[in-house]
Amino acid sequence: MARNIGSRYTAHQILGRGSAGTVWLGEGPEGPVAIKLLREDLASDQELVGRFVQERTALLGLDHPRVVAVRDLVVDGNDLALVMDLVRGTDLRTRLDRERRLAPEAAVAITADVADGLAAAHAAGVVHRDVKPENILLDMEGPLGPGGAHPALLTDFGVAKLIDTPGRTKATRIIGTPDYLAPEIVEGLPPRAAVDIYALATVLYELLAGFTPFGGGHPGAVLRRHVTETVVPLPGIPEELWQLIVQCLAKAPASRLRASELAARLRDVLPLLAGIPPLDVDEPDAEPAPETQEEDPYPTRAEGSAPRRAAVPLVPGASPDSNRDTHTSMRVPAPDELAGGPLGTARAPRPAGARRPGSARHKAEAVRKRRITLSIAAVVVIGALGAGGYLATAGDSDAPPQDSKTSSQPQEP
Repeated sequence: MARNIGSRYTAHQILGRGSAGTVWLGEGPEGPVAIKLLREDLASDQELVGRFVQERTALLGLDHPRVVAVRDLVVDGNDLALVMDLVRGTDLRTRLDRERRLAPEAAVAITADVADGLAAAHAAGVVHRDVKPENILLDMEGPLGPGGAHPALLTDFGVAKLIDTPGRTKATRIIGTPDYLAPEIVEGLPPRAAVDIYALATVLYELLAGFTPFGGGHPGAVLRRHVTETVVPLPGIPEELWQLIVQCLAKAPASRLRASELAARLRDVLPLLAGIPPLDVDEPDAEPAPETQEEDPYPTRAEGSAPRRAAVPLVPGASPDSNRDTHTSMRVPAPDELAGGPLGTARAPRPAGARRPGSARHKAEAVRKRRITLSIAAVVVIGALGAGGYLATAGDSDAPPQDSKTSSQPQEP
């Protein structure tokens, strides 16, 4: 059923839904448009509405062929909406769900397009903060590029920043999607342009492998991996491409490429990828091994081993959750949680057969060992006191004569 959005636009049908709102196919004075209608609870937040209006100039001024342009911002009663260009196509997540992974040439061509869009945004002082396949649209009416890739456009600029208001989140919360969050965001630093590069490199890895490098399982476990683990190599791609991915997934933001540099270097490696089929990569296990769940809620992984798709959660007892919702609010892990021990140290592996600290069997065994230890200590102390008194008496020449009972004991030669 059609509904009016402000005085200039009419929404006709729903195109898609997300955690931030609903996208409608609409009509405006200049023809068809896409209207992203934010959730009612967001529209009722006066502080957010104020920020929405403040961001109007920045969002409307972002004009680039690889960015879905925002034409208008509507604040009308309970309606808070972004009016955007209509892209005739689908999002990258839908294509991934259908094909699982793409040929390297197509994956790199799509990533280069998005990097171009990010370069323009960063030059204008705008950080996306939520780069992921759901926010990358493929224009099915545009000319095909390398590997048969459709032109890619980045959408939803400014939404993460709009929602991340002081009244809605706290300093100990994280705004974003766990699989694509840069380590510096996990550690509580403000998001800069480098966070978009990290997220885009994660998307490229996912396009090639069919899974993200650090994703799977409880969101807290995903966050920890971003900070502590190294990316697992992908076989079957040129070394030049792999080094680009590694550099853009660097833990230190300053080590990553700029968006314009990434776009140029991706296009430089495109000729090396012609004809390479989608990679044959084993996807990580869907569930962790039962013995791992029993023994350790915070398992460490050997360097170079494949990541688990459903890792054991940071919070013992929590069920695994492949959380891909936009703008998920999560607690920032403490340093010892991220490192698995004291800050900057690695936890030594537990010997085979040893009980997990904190388990019921571990506690019972600890009590039994403590009782045995105390008993032995008591015997040793009593024996030591008796022997000490005897030696002191026997070795003192000025000691008084002993009675017959004491003197009858054998003397030390």
